[in-house]
Amino acid sequence: MSINLTLQQTIDLACDSSLAAFRSQNVYMASYWEYRSFKADRLPSLTLNLTPGQYYRTIIKRYDSTNDIDVYRPQQSYEAYGGLSVSQNFDMLGGTFYLYSNLDYNRNFGDKTYTQYTTVPIRIGYNQDLIGYNSFKWEKKIAPLKYEKAKKQLVYNLEDIACTATSYFFDLAMAQVDYELAKENLHNTDTLYRIGQERFKIAFINQSDLLTLKLDYVNASNTFTNADITLKRAMFTLAAYLNMDKNTRISVRVPNYPKTMEIPTDKALIEAQTNNPDLMGFRQDILEKQQAMDKAKKEAMFNASLNASVGYNQVSSSFSSAYRRPLQQDIVAVTVSIPLIDWGVRRGKYNMARNNLNVSEITAKEGEEEVTKDVMMTVGDFSIQKQLIGSAEEAYEIADKAYAETQNRFVIGKADISTLTLSRQRQQEARRNYITALENYWNSYYKIRKLTLYDFEMNVPITNTIESRMFNL
Repeated sequence: MSINLTLQQTIDLACDSSLAAFRSQNVYMASYWEYRSFKADRLPSLTLNLTPGQYYRTIIKRYDSTNDIDVYRPQQSYEAYGGLSVSQNFDMLGGTFYLYSNLDYNRNFGDKTYTQYTTVPIRIGYNQDLIGYNSFKWEKKIAPLKYEKAKKQLVYNLEDIACTATSYFFDLAMAQVDYELAKENLHNTDTLYRIGQERFKIAFINQSDLLTLKLDYVNASNTFTNADITLKRAMFTLAAYLNMDKNTRISVRVPNYPKTMEIPTDKALIEAQTNNPDLMGFRQDILEKQQAMDKAKKEAMFNASLNASVGYNQVSSSFSSAYRRPLQQDIVAVTVSIPLIDWGVRRGKYNMARNNLNVSEITAKEGEEEVTKDVMMTVGDFSIQKQLIGSAEEAYEIADKAYAETQNRFVIGKADISTLTLSRQRQQEARRNYITALENYWNSYYKIRKLTLYDFEMNVPITNTIESRMFNL
C-alpha cells in the first residue's frame, strides 16, 4: 500500500487515528461524564428502596415482668418494606431538602400471631450543618473549572500530537531528500567515473583524479544504501504513529509557508492566559487548596447541625386502616459537637492546609511566568524562521543552478574534480537547510497553537467546537 501525504493530512490522521489521540479522547470523556454527574447531582433525585421480604427465626432475650427476670424466647417474623424518597441539595447553604413516603409490613408467628402495617404517607424535611464545611459550594466553584480545563487539555493534547506528527513528517521529508540526493549523486558519480575512465585513456586526467572519481562513486553507493535504510525507518515510524499498516509506503509533499501570516506577541499572550490548560490547572489547584483550608478551619471549630421534618404516620393491623386519619409527626433535632482536647490536631491540619495554599499560589506564579516566557520565545522563533525560510529557499535555488553549471563545465573539461565536489556538497547542504528551515517554521507555528489554543490563521479559538467534534467521532 502506498500513500502520499501533505502536512495537514498527516496532522489530521494523527489527531483522528493515533493511539495518543484515542487516549486523549478517552481521558476527556471521563471528565465529561464526571461533569455530567456533577450537574445531575444538582437536580432532584428520586429513589425507591425496597425490601420485598425478610424472614427471622431466632431466640431473643426478653424481660418477664411477672417474674422480674430476663428469659429467652423463640421468635419468628416476616417483614417487608417499601419507601419512595426525593431529595434536593441546596448549594448556597449546603443543606438538603427531602421528601419521602414509606410502608412497612410486619407479621409475627408463634403463640401470638399478629400483623401490623406502619405507614408514613408523606414527610418533608431539611437537614443543614449550621457552622460546618459546605462541600456543595466548593463543588459548584471547582467542577465547572475542572471540566473547562479538561476541554482545554484535550485540545492541548491534540495540538501536541500535531507537533509530534510534524516532527515525524519532516523526518520523512528529510529522509526523502537525502534519498533523492543520494540517488542523484550515485547516478552522477557513476557517469563522471565513466567519463573519467575515457579521459584517463587519452591522458586528459591523471591516475589520482581517476581514483578520486572512483572513491566518489563508492562513497555515493554506500550513502545511497544508508539513505534507503533511513527512509524506510522514517516511513515505518510515521506509519506506526498514524496507526497505519507498518508496511505502508508513505511519501510526503513538503509544504510551503503562509507568507502573510503574522502572530502578534500581545495577542498570543492574551490567548495563552485565557486558554492554556496548565494555567487553568494552577487556578483549579488554588481553589482546591482553598477548599481544603476552609474545611480544616471549619472542622477546628465546634459543629452544629439541624434536622427538621414534618409529616404524618399511622399504624394498624390492616392495610386500609394504616392510611386512615394519620397522626402528625414532627421531628426537630439540633446536634452540637465541641472539640475539647485534641492536642493541636485540628490546628495542625489548618496550618498545613494554609501552607499548601501558599505553595500552590507560588507555583501558579512560577508557572505563569514560564508559560509567558515560552510563548514570547516561540513567537520570536516563529518570526525569525519566516525570514530564514526565504534565505534558505534562495540558497537552495542558487546551489541547484550552480551545481548544474559546474557539472556541465566538468563534462566539457573546464572544471576540476575539487570544484565539482565542493559544488555538490553545497547543493546538498542547501537542500537540507531548506527542509530544516521549513521544519523549524512549522514546529514553531504548531507549538504556538499548542501554548495558546488559538488558530491564528483563521483567527478563532481552537476549543470552540470541541464538544460537537468529540460526539461526532
